[in-house]
Amino acid sequence: MSFTPAPWPRRLRSQEWYEGTTKDNIYYRSWMKNQGLPADLFDGRPVIGICNTWSQLTPCNAHLRDLAERVKHGIYEAGGLPLEFPVFSTGESSLRPTAMMYRNLAAMDVEEALRGNPLDGVVLLAGCDKTTPALLMGAASVDIPAIVVSGGPMLNGWFRGERVGSGTALWQMSEAVKAGTMTNADFLEAEQAMSRSPGSCNTMGTASTMASMAEALGMALSGNAAIPAVDSRRRVMAHLTGRRIVQMVKDDLKPSDILTRTAFENAIRVNGAIGGSTNAVIHLLAIAGRVGVDLTLDDWDRCGRDIPTVVNLMPSGKYLMEEFFYAGGLPVVIRALAEAGKIDGGALTVSGGPIAAEVAEVRNWNEDVIRPFDKALTPQGGIAVLRGNLAPDGAVLKPSAASPHLMVHRGRAVVFEDIDDYKARINDEALEIDETCVMVLKNCGPRGYPGMAEVGNMGLPPKVLRKGITDMVRISDARMSGTAYGTVVLHTSPEAARGGPLAVVRTGDMIELDVPNRRLHLDVSDAELARRLADWRSTVVRPSGGWAQLYHDHVDGADTGADMDFLKGCRGRAVARHSH
Repeated sequence: MSFTPAPWPRRLRSQEWYEGTTKDNIYYRSWMKNQGLPADLFDGRPVIGICNTWSQLTPCNAHLRDLAERVKHGIYEAGGLPLEFPVFSTGESSLRPTAMMYRNLAAMDVEEALRGNPLDGVVLLAGCDKTTPALLMGAASVDIPAIVVSGGPMLNGWFRGERVGSGTALWQMSEAVKAGTMTNADFLEAEQAMSRSPGSCNTMGTASTMASMAEALGMALSGNAAIPAVDSRRRVMAHLTGRRIVQMVKDDLKPSDILTRTAFENAIRVNGAIGGSTNAVIHLLAIAGRVGVDLTLDDWDRCGRDIPTVVNLMPSGKYLMEEFFYAGGLPVVIRALAEAGKIDGGALTVSGGPIAAEVAEVRNWNEDVIRPFDKALTPQGGIAVLRGNLAPDGAVLKPSAASPHLMVHRGRAVVFEDIDDYKARINDEALEIDETCVMVLKNCGPRGYPGMAEVGNMGLPPKVLRKGITDMVRISDARMSGTAYGTVVLHTSPEAARGGPLAVVRTGDMIELDVPNRRLHLDVSDAELARRLADWRSTVVRPSGGWAQLYHDHVDGADTGADMDFLKGCRGRAVARHSH
């Protein structure tokens, strides 16, 4: 895809604030000068925002202040004026009830900060998984030149000679404790090895997936996704990004130029190749909704179905992000896909050129970490989109993290009405459940939880774990951490809280899962299902006041990205005039 830069020099957006001798111009400039800024910084040079999700409450992003300084160096070098500002930081590890409930709030914060301030372009500093889509959504709705710098993954964890993957090891070890094969003392000792450096998850969880999606979409410089947070090359990436955004402003290279349907289809295929998180489905649908690209769940299945998973990282495989970087990182995957004709190498990126040109010289330095297509982990990776009378609007499953023997399965439903019901009953030895059953969790979707928490990968009952069983079919309207694994059906739509068929599943019903044929079926008659739905009444209580009420009233379903209905679309960079 070709791009023609806008003529330069031209009048910049920031000059509406700073250029001239009116009372308003002097008001804006004089207040800025109390920070010790020389007068010539307001001479018409590009003003670049650094949108920072730094927060000590978001451990994945707690090192972003340093990266912001590196970005500033690059902006100053290229002749711009950098101005750093904070936005709401959605930290998955601490924020209750779930960071996903606040992704849209953070996106709104970003959008209004960009539109209401004298900015010509923005560097988006992201890390923890919801911060990346939130920043991209907000920037897309304003459509000023924007570029992403990720905080990068933490270093590998190690415990007694074994790799410890963020989240993945936690799920494995907690199940081992319940099964009696690991002591609590060993579990607590392993905790010290789980997070040994700054950065986000070191597995191919949602944070690393979304950093990869930003790069695959063309919204970050090539190589951005995998550099470890503490590697000096992460600082270099930040520095170079600061330089690049100034030129993007001069060229007027905007998100709408980059975030095309081709870019999204490329990203979906890259997600399949890396064994990326199911959360990417919701986030890319939401980002596409902000730029007016009609992306659907069917596009996910169509584009990703025949893409082999070649990145051998947890939770699908063996290694962690550190090894992925040393092997060559995402550019190696993109080059392989482009040369095989599986993605469109002509898609435009923030570099101003096509994505294939950015990766033309990269090499694969470890073919066990990034495998050739003929030695893929899973010949058909991607995200499986399931439909049927249990999920008329769709549900998703990640084949690369599932058990092959459960991909076609029929079992008796064991139903949990909500997450509290699950927690109250799952450890009960009297619970009538075995490994052939299908665990069903209701009322954990966008409206139901609220916020659609990562509880879909329900831990198995202890009495099943003691048999040595490590996986069962699980179905819910919830999400699953990108670090998790298992034969887990997620995002079942419509969700139970909206009266979707999931709401009326009963313990004892038979459920059929057929991943190859993309089918999810509740084995009751159409008449019985209709009768149950007619009798259904919601048990979800509408929150009273604040963001929770606004979210409940306006959030859309997971099948369209779980954005707010009033935030979809690009509202542009214009702002109402203001006079002092």
